[in-house]
Amino acid sequence: MSPDLPAYRRIADDLRVRIQSGEFPPGSTIPTQQELTDQYKVARMTARQALAELVNQGLVVSQQGKGTTVRDVRHMVYRPQAEFEPRISAEMDRFMAQLSQDGRKPSQSIDVAVESAGPIVAARLGLDIGDPVAVRKRVRSLDGEPFNINDTYYDFKLAGDTAIMNPADIPQGSNFVMESKGLVEVRAIDEIYIRMPNSEEVSRLNLGAGTPVAMHVATGYTADDRPVRCDIFIIPGDRHVILFERIHNRQDAPAATS
Repeated sequence: MSPDLPAYRRIADDLRVRIQSGEFPPGSTIPTQQELTDQYKVARMTARQALAELVNQGLVVSQQGKGTTVRDVRHMVYRPQAEFEPRISAEMDRFMAQLSQDGRKPSQSIDVAVESAGPIVAARLGLDIGDPVAVRKRVRSLDGEPFNINDTYYDFKLAGDTAIMNPADIPQGSNFVMESKGLVEVRAIDEIYIRMPNSEEVSRLNLGAGTPVAMHVATGYTADDRPVRCDIFIIPGDRHVILFERIHNRQDAPAATS
Protein backbone atom coordinates (compact mmCIF):
# COMPACT_ATOMS: atom_id res chain seq x y z
CA MET A 1 0.00 0.00 0.00
CA SER A 2 1.60 3.25 -1.16
CA PRO A 3 2.33 5.74 1.66
CA ASP A 4 1.79 8.54 -0.91
CA LEU A 5 -1.93 7.80 -1.12
CA PRO A 6 -4.33 9.87 0.99
CA ALA A 7 -5.26 8.15 4.25
CA TYR A 8 -8.86 7.51 3.16
CA ARG A 9 -7.64 5.77 -0.01
CA ARG A 10 -5.27 3.54 1.98
CA ILE A 11 -8.12 2.54 4.28
CA ALA A 12 -10.47 1.92 1.34
CA ASP A 13 -7.83 -0.20 -0.43
CA ASP A 14 -7.25 -2.25 2.71
CA LEU A 15 -10.99 -2.86 3.13
CA ARG A 16 -11.33 -3.75 -0.56
CA VAL A 17 -8.64 -6.42 -0.19
CA ARG A 18 -10.39 -7.81 2.89
CA ILE A 19 -13.71 -7.91 1.01
CA GLN A 20 -12.18 -9.64 -1.99
CA SER A 21 -10.39 -12.17 0.24
CA GLY A 22 -13.71 -13.20 1.78
CA GLU A 23 -13.02 -11.79 5.21
CA PHE A 24 -16.15 -9.71 4.68
CA PRO A 25 -18.49 -11.89 2.59
CA PRO A 26 -21.53 -10.58 0.69
CA GLY A 27 -24.20 -9.32 3.06
CA SER A 28 -21.82 -8.85 5.97
CA THR A 29 -21.35 -5.53 7.76
CA ILE A 30 -17.99 -3.83 7.55
CA PRO A 31 -16.56 -1.64 10.37
CA THR A 32 -18.40 1.55 11.20
CA GLN A 33 -16.94 5.03 10.90
CA GLN A 34 -16.12 5.02 14.61
CA GLU A 35 -14.49 1.59 14.42
CA LEU A 36 -12.39 2.68 11.44
CA THR A 37 -11.44 5.86 13.27
CA ASP A 38 -10.19 3.82 16.22
CA GLN A 39 -8.55 1.07 14.16
CA TYR A 40 -6.62 3.31 11.75
CA LYS A 41 -6.07 6.26 14.11
CA VAL A 42 -7.62 8.79 11.73
CA ALA A 43 -10.22 11.53 11.92
CA ARG A 44 -13.88 10.57 11.57
CA MET A 45 -14.08 12.51 8.29
CA THR A 46 -11.28 10.35 6.87
CA ALA A 47 -13.18 7.19 7.84
CA ARG A 48 -16.32 8.60 6.21
CA GLN A 49 -14.37 9.30 2.99
CA ALA A 50 -13.03 5.73 2.98
CA LEU A 51 -16.52 4.27 3.21
CA ALA A 52 -17.73 6.64 0.47
CA GLU A 53 -14.90 5.40 -1.75
CA LEU A 54 -16.09 1.80 -1.35
CA VAL A 55 -19.65 2.87 -2.19
CA ASN A 56 -18.37 4.61 -5.33
CA GLN A 57 -16.55 1.43 -6.33
CA GLY A 58 -19.80 -0.52 -6.05
CA LEU A 59 -18.43 -2.83 -3.37
CA VAL A 60 -20.69 -1.85 -0.47
CA VAL A 61 -24.08 -0.33 0.20
CA SER A 62 -24.68 2.14 3.01
CA GLN A 63 -28.20 2.22 4.51
CA GLN A 64 -29.51 4.38 7.31
CA GLY A 65 -29.84 2.30 10.46
CA LYS A 66 -28.26 -0.81 8.87
CA GLY A 67 -24.65 0.27 8.55
CA THR A 68 -22.50 -0.49 5.51
CA THR A 69 -22.82 -3.96 4.02
CA VAL A 70 -20.94 -5.79 1.28
CA ARG A 71 -22.86 -6.02 -1.98
CA ASP A 72 -23.66 -9.44 -3.40
CA VAL A 73 -22.68 -8.70 -6.98
CA ARG A 74 -23.63 -11.36 -9.53
CA HIS A 75 -22.44 -9.95 -12.81
CA MET A 76 -24.61 -10.26 -15.89
CA VAL A 77 -22.75 -11.49 -18.96
CA TYR A 78 -23.61 -9.04 -21.74
CA ARG A 79 -23.11 -10.63 -25.18
CA PRO A 80 -23.79 -8.24 -28.09
CA GLN A 81 -23.38 -11.10 -30.56
CA ALA A 82 -26.37 -12.94 -29.05
CA GLU A 83 -28.84 -10.62 -30.77
CA PHE A 84 -29.35 -12.87 -33.79
CA GLU A 85 -28.80 -16.25 -32.17
CA PRO A 86 -31.73 -18.73 -32.30
CA ARG A 87 -34.46 -18.00 -29.76
CA ILE A 88 -34.90 -20.42 -26.88
CA SER A 89 -38.48 -19.43 -26.03
CA ALA A 90 -41.56 -18.52 -28.06
CA GLU A 91 -43.05 -16.58 -25.14
CA MET A 92 -40.07 -14.53 -23.88
CA ASP A 93 -37.40 -12.44 -25.54
CA ARG A 94 -33.74 -13.54 -25.36
CA PHE A 95 -32.98 -11.49 -22.25
CA MET A 96 -35.86 -12.92 -20.22
CA ALA A 97 -35.48 -16.48 -21.47
CA GLN A 98 -31.70 -16.84 -21.08
CA LEU A 99 -31.53 -15.36 -17.61
CA SER A 100 -34.52 -17.39 -16.45
CA GLN A 101 -32.59 -20.48 -17.57
CA ASP A 102 -29.62 -19.27 -15.51
CA GLY A 103 -31.75 -19.21 -12.36
CA ARG A 104 -32.07 -15.43 -12.20
CA LYS A 105 -35.31 -13.45 -11.93
CA PRO A 106 -35.38 -11.08 -14.91
CA SER A 107 -37.98 -8.38 -15.46
CA GLN A 108 -38.29 -5.31 -17.62
CA SER A 109 -40.32 -2.14 -17.91
CA ILE A 110 -41.29 -0.97 -21.40
CA ASP A 111 -42.39 2.51 -22.42
CA VAL A 112 -42.94 3.84 -25.93
CA ALA A 113 -42.75 7.42 -27.11
CA VAL A 114 -42.39 9.67 -30.10
CA GLU A 115 -39.38 11.96 -29.68
CA SER A 116 -37.24 14.33 -31.67
CA ALA A 117 -34.08 12.69 -32.94
CA GLY A 118 -30.96 13.77 -31.09
CA PRO A 119 -27.51 13.94 -32.70
CA ILE A 120 -26.53 10.30 -32.04
CA VAL A 121 -29.78 8.78 -33.32
CA ALA A 122 -30.18 11.19 -36.24
CA ALA A 123 -26.66 10.47 -37.52
CA ARG A 124 -27.14 6.71 -37.44
CA LEU A 125 -30.65 6.61 -38.90
CA GLY A 126 -29.84 9.10 -41.65
CA LEU A 127 -32.29 11.69 -40.29
CA ASP A 128 -32.10 15.38 -39.50
CA ILE A 129 -31.81 16.42 -35.88
CA GLY A 130 -35.35 17.00 -34.63
CA ASP A 131 -37.03 14.54 -37.01
CA PRO A 132 -39.64 12.36 -35.26
CA VAL A 133 -38.49 8.93 -34.09
CA ALA A 134 -40.35 6.09 -32.42
CA VAL A 135 -38.54 4.76 -29.36
CA ARG A 136 -39.07 1.70 -27.18
CA LYS A 137 -37.53 2.44 -23.79
CA ARG A 138 -36.66 -0.50 -21.59
CA VAL A 139 -35.06 -0.86 -18.19
CA ARG A 140 -34.02 -4.45 -17.61
CA SER A 141 -33.73 -5.74 -14.05
CA LEU A 142 -32.31 -8.85 -12.42
CA ASP A 143 -33.44 -10.11 -9.04
CA GLY A 144 -35.19 -6.79 -8.42
CA GLU A 145 -32.19 -4.58 -9.26
CA PRO A 146 -32.08 -2.40 -12.41
CA PHE A 147 -29.28 -3.76 -14.55
CA ASN A 148 -29.25 -1.95 -17.89
CA ILE A 149 -31.11 0.29 -20.30
CA ASN A 150 -32.10 -0.78 -23.82
CA ASP A 151 -33.67 2.05 -25.85
CA THR A 152 -34.41 1.28 -29.52
CA TYR A 153 -35.08 4.07 -32.02
CA TYR A 154 -36.81 3.89 -35.42
CA ASP A 155 -37.72 6.40 -38.08
CA PHE A 156 -41.30 7.24 -37.11
CA LYS A 157 -42.36 7.12 -40.76
CA LEU A 158 -41.46 3.41 -40.77
CA ALA A 159 -42.56 2.28 -37.31
CA GLY A 160 -45.36 4.63 -36.30
CA ASP A 161 -48.15 2.29 -37.48
CA THR A 162 -46.67 -0.96 -36.12
CA ALA A 163 -46.62 -3.04 -32.93
CA ILE A 164 -43.43 -1.21 -32.02
CA MET A 165 -45.66 1.55 -30.63
CA ASN A 166 -47.38 -0.89 -28.26
CA PRO A 167 -45.74 -0.86 -24.79
CA ALA A 168 -45.80 -4.64 -24.52
CA ASP A 169 -43.15 -7.28 -25.00
CA ILE A 170 -42.65 -8.52 -28.57
CA PRO A 171 -41.42 -12.10 -28.06
CA GLN A 172 -40.32 -12.43 -31.70
CA GLY A 173 -38.40 -9.18 -31.41
CA SER A 174 -38.98 -5.80 -32.99
CA ASN A 175 -36.68 -6.81 -35.84
CA PHE A 176 -39.45 -9.24 -36.85
CA VAL A 177 -41.87 -6.31 -37.05
CA MET A 178 -39.58 -4.43 -39.41
CA GLU A 179 -38.99 -7.55 -41.50
CA SER A 180 -42.75 -7.80 -42.04
CA LYS A 181 -42.49 -4.40 -43.76
CA GLY A 182 -39.75 -5.68 -46.04
CA LEU A 183 -36.91 -4.15 -44.03
CA VAL A 184 -34.72 -7.18 -43.39
CA GLU A 185 -31.66 -6.40 -41.30
CA VAL A 186 -28.57 -8.22 -42.57
CA ARG A 187 -25.75 -6.53 -40.65
CA ALA A 188 -25.13 -4.24 -37.70
CA ILE A 189 -22.39 -1.88 -36.62
CA ASP A 190 -21.53 -1.88 -32.90
CA GLU A 191 -19.92 1.08 -31.15
CA ILE A 192 -18.96 1.00 -27.47
CA TYR A 193 -18.12 4.13 -25.51
CA ILE A 194 -17.05 4.25 -21.85
CA ARG A 195 -18.20 7.32 -19.93
CA MET A 196 -19.90 8.58 -16.81
CA PRO A 197 -23.71 8.41 -16.80
CA ASN A 198 -25.98 11.40 -17.23
CA SER A 199 -28.61 12.31 -14.64
CA GLU A 200 -31.42 10.47 -16.46
CA GLU A 201 -29.39 7.25 -16.58
CA VAL A 202 -28.49 7.57 -12.89
CA SER A 203 -32.19 7.87 -12.07
CA ARG A 204 -33.38 5.03 -14.32
CA LEU A 205 -30.72 2.62 -13.08
CA ASN A 206 -30.41 3.80 -9.48
CA LEU A 207 -26.66 4.15 -9.92
CA GLY A 208 -24.30 4.90 -7.08
CA ALA A 209 -22.00 7.90 -7.27
CA GLY A 210 -18.93 7.34 -9.42
CA THR A 211 -20.29 4.34 -11.35
CA PRO A 212 -19.09 4.40 -14.98
CA VAL A 213 -21.17 2.99 -17.80
CA ALA A 214 -20.58 1.55 -21.24
CA MET A 215 -22.79 2.97 -23.98
CA HIS A 216 -23.32 0.39 -26.71
CA VAL A 217 -24.76 1.86 -29.91
CA ALA A 218 -25.93 -0.78 -32.40
CA THR A 219 -27.17 0.30 -35.83
CA GLY A 220 -28.86 -2.27 -38.08
CA TYR A 221 -28.84 -2.11 -41.87
CA THR A 222 -30.63 -3.79 -44.76
CA ALA A 223 -28.79 -5.35 -47.72
CA ASP A 224 -28.95 -2.01 -49.55
CA ASP A 225 -27.40 -0.21 -46.54
CA ARG A 226 -30.59 1.39 -45.35
CA PRO A 227 -30.52 1.95 -41.56
CA VAL A 228 -33.43 0.17 -39.86
CA ARG A 229 -32.96 0.82 -36.15
CA CYS A 230 -30.57 2.31 -33.62
CA ASP A 231 -30.22 0.59 -30.26
CA ILE A 232 -28.63 2.42 -27.34
CA PHE A 233 -27.70 0.22 -24.40
CA ILE A 234 -26.44 1.72 -21.14
CA ILE A 235 -24.45 -0.90 -19.22
CA PRO A 236 -23.27 -0.08 -15.66
CA GLY A 237 -19.69 -1.12 -15.10
CA ASP A 238 -20.29 -2.48 -11.61
CA ARG A 239 -22.70 -5.23 -12.67
CA HIS A 240 -21.70 -6.45 -16.13
CA VAL A 241 -19.09 -8.41 -18.02
CA ILE A 242 -19.06 -7.63 -21.77
CA LEU A 243 -18.26 -10.81 -23.67
CA PHE A 244 -17.49 -10.94 -27.40
CA GLU A 245 -16.87 -14.15 -29.30
CA ARG A 246 -14.99 -13.89 -32.61
CA ILE A 247 -14.77 -16.53 -35.29
CA HIS A 248 -11.48 -16.48 -37.19
CA ASN A 249 -11.99 -17.33 -40.86
CA ARG A 250 -8.30 -17.44 -41.71
CA GLN A 251 -7.29 -18.31 -45.22
CA ASP A 252 -3.63 -18.72 -44.28
CA ALA A 253 -4.16 -21.19 -41.42
CA PRO A 254 -2.26 -24.48 -41.86
CA ALA A 255 -4.41 -27.51 -42.59
CA ALA A 256 -5.10 -29.82 -39.65
CA THR A 257 -3.15 -33.08 -39.59
CA SER A 258 -4.19 -36.36 -38.06
